[in-house]
Amino acid sequence: MEQIELEAAKREIAGKKVRFLRRKGVTPANMYGHGLDSVALQLDTKILKQTLAKAGKTDLISLKVADSDAPVKILVREIQKDPVTQDLLHVDFYQVKMTEKIKAEIPIVFVGEAPALKKKNMSLLYLTDAVDIEALPDHLPHNFEIDVSHLENPDQAIHIKDIVISSDITLLSDPEQMIVKVSESRGVVEEVEAVPAEGAEEGAEEGAEEGAEETTGEKAE
Repeated sequence: MEQIELEAAKREIAGKKVRFLRRKGVTPANMYGHGLDSVALQLDTKILKQTLAKAGKTDLISLKVADSDAPVKILVREIQKDPVTQDLLHVDFYQVKMTEKIKAEIPIVFVGEAPALKKKNMSLLYLTDAVDIEALPDHLPHNFEIDVSHLENPDQAIHIKDIVISSDITLLSDPEQMIVKVSESRGVVEEVEAVPAEGAEEGAEEGAEEGAEETTGEKAE
């Protein structure tokens, strides 16, 4: 696997003043880790965007901080963006220990074309888009590919237990959880026989009896 590298500098500016960094094409960030102090960083926004697109949240990044002795291994933990412009606001990095297992959410990528989609009233229901696992940092997969090309008939499904997972990885998600399923839209409306309410039925019977009595009385007169 290609090694992903990134450079950063320690950041002195904090609080609302970081907006001046963003205007200069610099993104504020923080790096923390298990048993480690948090470090304020700043990175070139253009290069950072390219790195985030390549690494996602599961690929290790070799981060070289200016004036530090050696690069450290990190994972992207959180990305904050402007809700309107989608500009980068802040990034959190997690410094890993290569001998310590970590928990991660691995994205699912669907590949292939399901024959079911070529049939009338058939569709695919996508029920989850990630799998929770635990592994050493260098054993984290970039994603899990799910091939849907064999899904053809109604109620056919793929579960998390169907994913081929390395023995170096511990699965944390429920193996029985469904990932994707073939759904059929039947489009049939069942006819339901109208059943009068209990009170209405009794009222109708009483009315019929009263009518019968009145008719009998007229004949007697």
